[in-house]
Order: sequence, then C-alpha cells, then structure tokens
Amino acid sequence: MPENEMAPPSTPTAGSPQEELIQKIREALRTVMDPEIGMNVVSLGLIRNIEVQPDLVQITMILTTPFCPAGPYLMEQVRYVTEQVTGQPTKVTLSMEMWDPSMMEEDALAEWGMW
Repeated sequence: MPENEMAPPSTPTAGSPQEELIQKIREALRTVMDPEIGMNVVSLGLIRNIEVQPDLVQITMILTTPFCPAGPYLMEQVRYVTEQVTGQPTKVTLSMEMWDPSMMEEDALAEWGMW
C-alpha cells in the first residue's frame, strides 16, 4: 500500500470483544432521544457507523433534517453516553448523508405508522 494511503478500518468479527463493545454502545445510545420526533437515535437510523480504536471511539451520525435545531444537543448526548459506556474519548462526526424513513429500524417504522 502506498505510504500516503490509509488502510481501511478492520471490521470486527461477530462475538469479538470489539463487536460486543459496539453493541453495548448501540444499546446505550437508545437512551438518546430526538426531542422533536420522540424516538431514539438508533431506531431512527441516525447512527451510521461506530468505530472503536484503542484510544478513541469514532461515531458517524446524521440528522433527520440538514439544519435540525436539536443537532448539537443530539451530537453531545451521543458523545457523552458513549464516553460513559467506554471510558474512552469519543469523536462524533456529522455525515452529510440525507436521512429518510427507510433508514429506521422496522419496529420504529411500525411505531411511527409507516408500515
């Protein structure tokens, strides 16, 4: 691999300690509620990626609307909750991916009356 290219992050294997930690983070993030919609950020599909590194957790998330007034609050809550679970510094990055209801978990879609 050329010196200036970064290796892609490795995908944790099922049942590995890293995968178990990602699942713990995901479950904890179910406590972070979007105050306008009244559903959690995981069920809404706003958490797009969780990467656990030895000294940092990086989370990529999106918002339901580009200029969501609750955006800074949600990002801070995601960071705080993750740090409480892992004890590691956490960086939350906002992706510009556009959210749509198809990103929601099936149970959340049913609760929201979409299916």
